Amino acid sequence: MKYIDELLKGHEVVWKPLGEVCEIKGRIGFRGYTRNDLVEQGEGAITLSPSNIINQQLSFENCSYISWAKYEESPEIKVEPYDVIFTKTASVGKTALVKTLPHEATINPQLVLLKRIKCKPAYLAYILQNDSFQQSVKQLTGQGSVPNVSQSALAKILIPLPPLSVQEEIVRILDKFTTLEAELEAELDCRKRQYEYYRNQLLSFDMLNRGGQRLNNVILIPLGNIGEVCMCKRILKQQTSEKGDVPFYKIGTFGKVPNSFISKELFYKYKEKYNYPVTGEVLISASGTIGRAVIYDGKEAYFQDSNIVWIKNDESQVLNKYLYYYYQIAKWNVAEGGTIQRLYNDNLRKTLIPIPYPSDRQKSLAEQHRIVSILDKFDTLTTSISEGLPKEIELRRKQYEFYREQLLSFRH
Repeated sequence: MKYIDELLKGHEVVWKPLGEVCEIKGRIGFRGYTRNDLVEQGEGAITLSPSNIINQQLSFENCSYISWAKYEESPEIKVEPYDVIFTKTASVGKTALVKTLPHEATINPQLVLLKRIKCKPAYLAYILQNDSFQQSVKQLTGQGSVPNVSQSALAKILIPLPPLSVQEEIVRILDKFTTLEAELEAELDCRKRQYEYYRNQLLSFDMLNRGGQRLNNVILIPLGNIGEVCMCKRILKQQTSEKGDVPFYKIGTFGKVPNSFISKELFYKYKEKYNYPVTGEVLISASGTIGRAVIYDGKEAYFQDSNIVWIKNDESQVLNKYLYYYYQIAKWNVAEGGTIQRLYNDNLRKTLIPIPYPSDRQKSLAEQHRIVSILDKFDTLTTSISEGLPKEIELRRKQYEFYREQLLSFRH
């Protein structure tokens, strides 16, 4: 017997169209807004977008604002506590309950507001997140390049309404999981800030110089003194495919999931004949987001020339892992004037890096090891998907999703 059956104890579950349970309000026709309607913070109302919905919670960070005049044009979509926000286009299905508001707020055309709700609002928010409702929405999205579900179609989807006491118990149970996840997310954010602070302190020129006489313990050397700037041989578009043997990382997929591949024959040919990174060397993005670093793990892969480069480093002077952490705070000399930022090889060579105890190589490498060891611990805690807080958050989310499905799987 499912847990929901135990909760119901024979009570009836009524199924009603969403449009009968609440009013669905959104921006219609020409009541959208343009860039000219946007104002500075404090000079207008918050306008919420799908990016403000994070893990089914509403975030008011990085909000846009629209003029008071534009805000007053659409009184029916003013956001109020205990409204439910639902994304009807692009990121279709993202949902959040409005618990509190720091300021007057409205929504952009990608969202709808569910207002005057005739059941427990938190229960409705959980129902909208449930797999069965999300599948119903998916079936109604248009066939265009951007997914979209109309308000009229949304209003026709049937939702289950158990007695109010059962709704309250479901919300009580699921709120425990979401509260715990929120606390873990806050803890992770705190640890990330702490990591960034210690990283900046440990790798700053002044902190490395803190012992003995000033300038005795550290010097700044250009990266060009450590090793050559290298890149892979150019791969032409016609040499790639959507499926294949060896991943080909372009600047857009660097450090992410590849969407392009090359043949093994071409890979081995180019790897043997041209520059190729050694396991442990640090790859750097040289265009777009400058300085994004990935440690090469030795797996078969190829990298886009000039956009992804590395310093050829034998680690006799500087540890690769030390370089990896320093790249995260390095002041890159980026070329100006182009539509896309670019870090040219000559500018990379001139980038300065602090080296502790430069006159004693053994002592220098030992100090680098010490710094790397400290930062590795923070990195594991804040980024590892097999250890630390991210793993704990992932487990709690899976647990929450399991119980949400168990509690909201009504027979119809």
